Amino acid sequence: MAYVISDDCIMCGACAAECPVEAISEGDGKYVIDPDTCIDCGTCAATCPNEAIAPE
Repeated sequence: MAYVISDDCIMCGACAAECPVEAISEGDGKYVIDPDTCIDCGTCAATCPNEAIAPE
């Protein structure tokens, strides 16, 4: 189950910098996670200062 980024994203980029498989990229107004690349490690959720990332 991939993680998803909510509209609470503040575009800080902390999650993208920590993703071990580079599944996170800039989207329109928030970062997005590619579900086919995500390995469900949870690193992004633990890194997000705004708690905008959760399991789908």
